Amino acid sequence: MIQSDALLLPGFSHGFFTREGGHSQGVFSSLNCGMGSGDDRETVLKNRAVVAQRLGVAPDCLLSAYQVHSAEAAVVTSPWQADEPGVALGVLTADCGPILFADPEARVIGAAHAGWKGALTGITARTLQVMEAQGADRARIIAVIGPTISQAAYEVGPEFPARFTEPDPANARYFNPSPRAGHANFALPAYLKDRLKAEGVGAVIDLSLCTFADEERFFSYRRATHRQEKDYGRLISAIALT
Repeated sequence: MIQSDALLLPGFSHGFFTREGGHSQGVFSSLNCGMGSGDDRETVLKNRAVVAQRLGVAPDCLLSAYQVHSAEAAVVTSPWQADEPGVALGVLTADCGPILFADPEARVIGAAHAGWKGALTGITARTLQVMEAQGADRARIIAVIGPTISQAAYEVGPEFPARFTEPDPANARYFNPSPRAGHANFALPAYLKDRLKAEGVGAVIDLSLCTFADEERFFSYRRATHRQEKDYGRLISAIALT
């Protein structure tokens, strides 16, 4: 479990969990927390129980949702099916950006899954809006970007940059030419960090950890695709009020 000093706050717990310390085998080894993967369901539940214990919440209180690449956000005030104190919000990733949010004064937390599409269409802005509706103030919010694919590993095709540069030509700064003609490398973490700052977040931290490059600690969809593996594990990043 990797933590940010900025989120080591009284009454909160958090972690950007690595792939280590779980029960899964093979390509899912070992802390695969993705219920949508092809891993054994009971094994994934055991892995999620490990995460919940580290966060100090009951297993049923580690909450995550069926994720799509959108700018939609949901409000959680109690566990989906349980009635126990302590709720942890979790997002699953395997290259996309996991972002954990906290307003220490209002005691409002958030967690966002930010791939390129969600980032571009406004998942960070929507998360902030929903948090403020619960009493948070974006000027007090701390946002930490966890393990994400780095620019060096994120090659995109010729049609991709226009999605970002057409709405804002300044977004060209997030693309560098790649060795392959007509292709580019996209800086998703830098885009997320700058967008959060522009949206008025009080403190924005990027842990600068690459999921693709660090196979020992992180799952990576792109790495699995390059190897033509049929499936891949999912990392979980979570924050809790305790």
